Amino acid sequence: MSEKKVYVLLTDTGTLFTKTIKLYTRKPYNHASIAFDENLTEVYSFGRKSPGNPFIGGFVKEDIKKGLFKNATCAVYSLTVSDDDLKRMQQFIRKLDAQKENYRYNLIGLFAVMFNKQLTRENAFFCSQFVATVLNHGESVHFEKPLSLITPQDLQTATNFKLEYKGKLRDYKRETAKVNNFAPSPIPMLSAEIQ
Repeated sequence: MSEKKVYVLLTDTGTLFTKTIKLYTRKPYNHASIAFDENLTEVYSFGRKSPGNPFIGGFVKEDIKKGLFKNATCAVYSLTVSDDDLKRMQQFIRKLDAQKENYRYNLIGLFAVMFNKQLTRENAFFCSQFVATVLNHGESVHFEKPLSLITPQDLQTATNFKLEYKGKLRDYKRETAKVNNFAPSPIPMLSAEIQ
């Protein structure tokens, strides 16, 4: 059985909406996304459908090189999963993508989290609830609390997650390329001659 990795991207975009959430959470990252490749070319979440309006949201494919992400800070975590887990997660994403017009952002659920009240709404997610739901379609992650109460911080501290990168999102590819292409310098040969 071969293994694959999925990636959880936590970000702080610095928007007014994010700053407002941050006043409550006092945590560095308040948006969560999921990706199935190391380069983060396919990143999915529940968020803004229009960059200028935080209240119109739903299922989105995010481009980390554009819009609100250009100046974001982030943490990228990886999780090793089985092929079967990965397929189940991707199948769930495909289903949402095919029916995305039926899904909306769970703003009420987000406020319920502030009061530690479980609120599940049909066809509605907030970002970390969505990421947890995708992960829950595999067998690699089990959360201690209901998915409707999962925050970005819960994702950050979930078992088996490995921190891959922390810093400016725009520097992610360059910094990870440095790490992946790192090869230790050969040890110089000692001269056999003794002078």
